[in-house]
This record gives sequence, structure tokens and C-alpha cells, in this order.
Amino acid sequence: MENIKYILNNQRNYYFKGKPKDVDFRIEMLRRLKNAIVRHENDITDALWEDLRKSSFEAYATEIGLVLEEIDLAIKNTRKWSKPVKKRTPMMHFLSSSYVYPEPYGVVLIISPWNYPFQLAIAPLAGAIAAGNCAMIKPSKYSKATSKVICTIVEECFEKDYVSVVEPEGGREAIGAILEEKFDYIFFTGSASTGRVIMQSAAKNLTPVTLELGGKSPCIVDKDADINLAARRIVWGKLLNAGQTCVAPDYLFVHESVKNQLIEKIKFYIEEMYGKNPKDSKEYPRIINTKQFDRLVSYLNAGKIIVGGDYDREELYIEPTIIDSVSKDYPVMKEEIFGPIFPLMEFDKIDEVINFVNSRPKPLALYYFSNDKASQEKVLKNTSSGGGCINDTIIHVASHHISFGGVGDSGMGAYHGKASFDTFSHMKGIIKKSNKIDIKFRYAPYKNRLNLLKKIM
Repeated sequence: MENIKYILNNQRNYYFKGKPKDVDFRIEMLRRLKNAIVRHENDITDALWEDLRKSSFEAYATEIGLVLEEIDLAIKNTRKWSKPVKKRTPMMHFLSSSYVYPEPYGVVLIISPWNYPFQLAIAPLAGAIAAGNCAMIKPSKYSKATSKVICTIVEECFEKDYVSVVEPEGGREAIGAILEEKFDYIFFTGSASTGRVIMQSAAKNLTPVTLELGGKSPCIVDKDADINLAARRIVWGKLLNAGQTCVAPDYLFVHESVKNQLIEKIKFYIEEMYGKNPKDSKEYPRIINTKQFDRLVSYLNAGKIIVGGDYDREELYIEPTIIDSVSKDYPVMKEEIFGPIFPLMEFDKIDEVINFVNSRPKPLALYYFSNDKASQEKVLKNTSSGGGCINDTIIHVASHHISFGGVGDSGMGAYHGKASFDTFSHMKGIIKKSNKIDIKFRYAPYKNRLNLLKKIM
């Protein structure tokens, strides 16, 4: 990994020359990135089809379009975000002014996954550029076609000393070698197990991190939900990218009184969206590789399959599948599924579900379908998750007006919109003191001043 050391050293030198901090330069680089994405839109779409068989609509909606929105927002607001923000000053510091200066970290490392290979590499990059950093990107080795396009775009847009892409060969071993170097910030999206490795390595250099992980995101349908609408939105969210989404509904809790009705509606919407045989649909993606395929198929051995269950290893195809009669001790209920398999459990009282969710590691998302506002607030206030939706799935990720991130085992830190700029910025607090007056009260000796100090503070 001598090449990494060489690139990193050059990037650090480039950063200290000051160019990445210049706001006009940042905005110009963001515009350059946007224009390159627009030019290569067809290449990105083709690559996502090759890697995951994503349709052009899904590729734009979940990857290209979201990235362009992030970049547009950053272009519009980077100048404002970069300005020092004036704050109130305590009275005891009379004739002073307080400010928070957003300061870039320096050289940041972005490690992106294979499931949304374009979005999850370039959206963080936009935040890093807006904040004034240099960046190194390590894309996934599994989404080779998309990684190649990312390399092309970055090489077209930027000097290597400013933004570079590390060739996506090697998995954890390659990441481990990269992490031997000292970066100023690390942004990682991927599994919790790799996230722990990232955090351990970062600790050696006291490098701050953002970890966007995953987990088992519950989807809860209560007895007073709009069952038809719930089924449609659940099918869409679960089968987006064939379930290979970190915020996909992972398992389904349904009130016993509406269970059969919901199952029938889910069957109906699977067929409406993907036809009688989803294998023939050009809208239905594939599993990324045989390793993930074999892991997913192993989940079909426990419980009762009531919808789907078909698969084809050669095509990396797994039919949308619902498994009933699952035990909380089954692997499908212990491990993040990351595929089109949906274990189903029923409940009588919502407290049962709240207790179940709270007994597990904190999920990245939680979805609750109910028309009762009191029940909605009860679930929100008594559970913890990175984010989520009421009466929908996934869509909170697509809003740059709210931050996105995990909590506990599902990650730490957040990004999207202004939060991306903040993530890649150190907020430096500064007090500017006047020289016109210097009250001796704070200087020793302190005899007979304690009571006055207490009144002032």
C-alpha cells in the first residue's frame, strides 16, 4: 500500500496549501462534479444494471437523483454554511464576541458499500468538498462496474492530490491496510462487523468517524392502519434493490386481527409491481453475488413460507418471500437479512412489540403503520432508532432537510443536506476579546470575591 501513503502525503500537502478551503474553489468543484455526473448518467445507469440489475428508474431515484439533489443544495448553501456564526457571550466576558468557525478536518477517507455504490460514495464526497476537505474514496470490490465509473468521474473532475479513488480490489484486508495510515476523518458505510474494525483502527490515531451501519429495522402494522396503503408501501420499501438496503424493513410485526388481510394485499402488490413471475420483470433487481445469495437462501430453511420461496442461483434471483411461524431465535430473526425475505410475526398489544424492539440492538430505522396519533407517539417515544417513518417506509432517507444516521449498533454520526457539511467540519469555538478594558476581577489574589463570582455566574 505504498501508493496509499504517497497519495495521502500529496493530499495533505495540497490541503495545507489552502486551495480546498477557498469557498469559491469548493463551489466550482461541486459544479464540476455535478456536470460530470450529468454527462455520465447513462454510464452510471448501465453500471448499476450490470452490478445489481437496477432499472433506470430505480437507479435515478435512489442513486443519481439523490446525489444531484445533495450537490445542488451544497452549491447553493456552501458560502452561507462556511461563514462564522456569531453566538451569545457570558456577561463575565464583558466586551467580547463569540463565534463558531466551521473548519475542515483535512484529508478524509470515504469507504462505500456495494448496495448503493454510486450514491453512498458520492453523496458523502459532496459534503466533504463543501466543507473544504481533500478526500480519498475506497469503493466496494463487489460493485465493479459502478466503481469503474466513479473512478472515471473523479479523474475527470479533480486532481489526484485533491480527490482520489483507491482501486476497489480486496475487501477487509485492503481496508485494513488503508487504515494503517492516519486520516483526519473516516466516513464508513457498511456492516456493523466491519464498522467495529474501522472504529478500532481509527482509535489508534484518535481519528473521528461516522459509521453508517444497518441492523434489523422493524416494520409494524397495527389494527387501525390503512391496510391497503400499508401493503403497497411495505412492498415498495422491502423490495427496493431486492431488499439490499440498509433501511429496508427487515421483519414485519402485524396485529393478529389484520394479519390475513395484510398478507393478501402484500401478495397483490408484489404481483402488481413485478408481475406473476418477478424473475421476468426488468424492474426487479438481483442479489449482488453468490456469497450473499447463499446466505439468504439459508434463511428459507426455518419457518413456514407463505409467499414466494423460489430462487435461481445462476441468475442470483430470489423471489419476494414471506416466512410465517418464525421464532425469535432463528437466524433470520437474529441477523440483518439484506434481501427480499420477510419474516412475519403477529401481536396483540403494541407494548409487546415495543418490548421486543427494545430487547434488540437499536435499528437504523423503524416503520409504524397506524392512524392513531396517540399510538404513533407512544411508539416513537418508547423506542430508539436511527430514524424512520410513520405510515411509510424508506422515504426519510431521501429528504436532505433532515439528517440521516444510526444509533447504537446501527451507527454513529449523521449526514444529508446541511448535516453532511457539519459532519466533515470541526466547529471551532472562538472568543474575540476587546483590549479596551481589562477588569482585574478574574486575576489573583481572589480574596473576598467568591460571593460576587457566584452572583455573576
